Amino acid sequence: MQKSLFQDLPDWVNRVLRGIYNFSRSVYYSGNGRFCPVCGKTSRKFAAYGINPRADARCVHCGSLERHRFLWLFFTKKTNLFDQTPKKMLHVAPEQCFEPRLKELIGQGYITADLLDNHAMVKMDITDIQYPADYFDVIYCSHVLEHVPDDKKAMREFHRVLKPDGWAILLVPVDVEKTIEDPFMVDPTERLKLFGQEDHVRVYGRDYVDRLRQAGFMVEVTKVSDLFGEEDIELMGLTRSSGDIYFCKK
Repeated sequence: MQKSLFQDLPDWVNRVLRGIYNFSRSVYYSGNGRFCPVCGKTSRKFAAYGINPRADARCVHCGSLERHRFLWLFFTKKTNLFDQTPKKMLHVAPEQCFEPRLKELIGQGYITADLLDNHAMVKMDITDIQYPADYFDVIYCSHVLEHVPDDKKAMREFHRVLKPDGWAILLVPVDVEKTIEDPFMVDPTERLKLFGQEDHVRVYGRDYVDRLRQAGFMVEVTKVSDLFGEEDIELMGLTRSSGDIYFCKK
């Protein structure tokens, strides 16, 4: 196997090169054309991101994507998440741009969970959540259910452990009109063709909201245009890739 060009360089050389790279990057993106509400910093533009790279997508400071910026604004404007009252919050598959900020703001009641990532506080199969009923004030799970074979069971589990006066935000990519799934499709290549990603087990459609309601949730759907005008949408990079927010209550 061919070695990396910098693999055998001394640590101090790597630190210098990393410093040069970071400085060059900060100069390149310096400006006020974009504002990230997650980290509160500005840049000339956002960086490209994605398997098929989307221009102007990723914050160069905190790594937030379009959906993260929209959600953070929703947290701030439309929920009680940051009102400083004690809460138990379950955050499934925690994003790097959110985790430290939520941990600081929520405090001891903040719990991260993941089935595979050892970095999370709790190892969790969301189809079998090992917490009692009516336990969490807030549940946040984003872009996970499309990986879960029995997503309806996971939704019922979220409903079970949510307090009667609590709320959940359960996000998925919605790319078609009606959900497409095939439980017998296990070949990664075929999944890529049918679902858009090798580890996805379905592609959700606009009927996703019906699944949430079947699990017992009352659901309110919010679009970017419901909260922001064109100027703010452009400034914060709230594009179609921001998706819709599914705000769920019992």
